[in-house]
Order: sequence, then structure tokens, then C-alpha cells
Amino acid sequence: MDIAGRAEAILESEVIWDAHSGFMPDPAADLTNLRIWRDAGVNYLSVDVGFDLLPWHKTVGTLAAFRHWVLSHPREYMLVSSVDDILAAKASGRLAITFDIEGMNALNGMVEMVEFYYRAGVRQMLFAYNRSNLAGGGCHDVDTGLTDFGRRVIDEMNRVGMFVDVTHTGYRTTMEVMEYTDRPVIFSHSNPKALCGHGRNITDDQIVACARTGGIIGVVGLNRFLGENRTDSERLADHVEYLADLVGSRHVGIGLDYSFPVEAGDIDTIIEAHPEFWPANEYPKGETVYSKPSQMRELAEVLLRRGLTNRAVSDILGGNFLRLAREIWK
Repeated sequence: MDIAGRAEAILESEVIWDAHSGFMPDPAADLTNLRIWRDAGVNYLSVDVGFDLLPWHKTVGTLAAFRHWVLSHPREYMLVSSVDDILAAKASGRLAITFDIEGMNALNGMVEMVEFYYRAGVRQMLFAYNRSNLAGGGCHDVDTGLTDFGRRVIDEMNRVGMFVDVTHTGYRTTMEVMEYTDRPVIFSHSNPKALCGHGRNITDDQIVACARTGGIIGVVGLNRFLGENRTDSERLADHVEYLADLVGSRHVGIGLDYSFPVEAGDIDTIIEAHPEFWPANEYPKGETVYSKPSQMRELAEVLLRRGLTNRAVSDILGGNFLRLAREIWK
């Protein structure tokens, strides 16, 4: 079978997993745009419902609105709570959806909120979003390290069965999280700093520590984090291949962070308005460009052409995150 046929077979037979969406978490978001992922052959998407810039009650409101919308469109989408649900969604041609939260300000200082969010469909939560918070340090702030509150949150996330996600989090905090927890940790959408020196990217030490927990690093598709102002599939493959060479393909996934316009404002306007979250030296003026979900097929072809096996490509495009969900979700 030729490369194109092998790639097509992978997309047909495997669950294609995008570990994070990047559009503004706001009830005004036009969720009919979720068809972008469905039409691209993506089978599972984690939809962002809040991040630390927003007050916690905004996250609750967005979660309620997004949850209601997904449940109101059962022919195309399925709010899932288990791996079996994801497989059922794929078999019926629907896009499987869960939610994620970027940063623990959404907890309002209450560990008890973890279970509330989990029962509403949240399956992963970041420690911090660029800035430090009650749980730990952000990647663009003084890194305070993992706090006692953060440890209690980890314990609760492990208890209910939620991915502990250290994307956007400071180096010291990520390392302390991975040392503290006894469950796999993920970087849902982070790239190796060795290929792009942006402060939001992660070092080899962090990558190796994540793999040591049994976790996964999801390659993110933004030009700012891919480097060379590129978002093409060859550049995505550079980051995938670097990670696979460093820690093995079983610890690599995809978290594109793809965004579509939302009435609340485009991401570049928001970045410019909040330099405390996006420092100007790290986020100079210029358009944020995204790798598209429709590139999944081409990415598969590029990776196969570079010599990765069918099994490795299948794992990277979804099998690894599916395996970890079966292990962690309850």
C-alpha cells in the first residue's frame, strides 16, 4: 500500500484525537464551527471552557452553555465520559467532546470544584495559564512552585480521574507536579524548546520527566510555538519527530490549539490588551497563525514518509491519548 493509502487507513481505523481547542471560551462562540474538526476526520476534541484571565464564574457559565449546545446536537456531536463512549461516537460518525480548563483560578480556591467540573464533562485541567495562581507558577511569571493547595488539587484530580495538565505552567512547578503525583501527567499542547526557544515551550528535562510518569506531550500548531513562522505539516512533523526521538512515540500526541473567530475578540487583540499574561517580548505584534485540523491526514503522510511505522503514527494521532484516558478516566 502506498503512503497515501496507509495514511487513509489510519484515519479510518484509529481514533484521531485533538487534545485542545484554542477558540475563545465564551458563550458567544459559534459552536457550529466544531464541524471543522468533524469534517477533517478528527474523532475526539477537548474544548476549552475557561482560562485564568477570566473569573471563575465565567468558566462555569461557558461550560454550561457549551455543554447545553453539544447535548442539543446529538446527530453530529457526543458529550463523552469514557473511552467506550469515544469509540461509539466514532462508529456513529459523531465528534466526541469533553472539556478542559486552562488554569486553576477556575476552582475559586475550592478543591471541591474539581469533582463539580468533572461531572460536568471536564477531563483535563492545567495548573496555570502563563501567570502564577494559588496552585503553582506560570511559564511567564515568577515560578512559585507547587503549593499545598496544588498538591490537594492533584490528589483530587487523581481521585476523580482527570488528566493533570502542565501546559502553560512554569518549569519548577511542572517538575514538582510530576515528582509529586503517582499518575501520568500530560502537556496537552506544548512544543520542545530545542526547536523553538519560546518561553511557552518546554525543555528536554520537562519532556523526559513527563514521559517518566507515563504521560504524553501534545504538539501544538501555532506559528509562535512551532518556530520559523510556520504552521505547515512538515514543521509539525519536525516537533513530533524530535519528541519521538527523545522519549519514544508512545509519549507523543497532538493538541493543535486551533482557533476560529469569536465575537468576544480575536486572540491577537486579547494578547495585546493583556501583556501581564502575554509579555510583549514573547508575543510581538503579528498575526497568530494556526495549523488546521484538516492537516491531520497530511501529517500522517509526512510522518510515514519519514519512516515512522503505521503503529507509531496511529499512536501519535490518537492511540496514546486514548490509552491514557482508559487508564485515568473513571
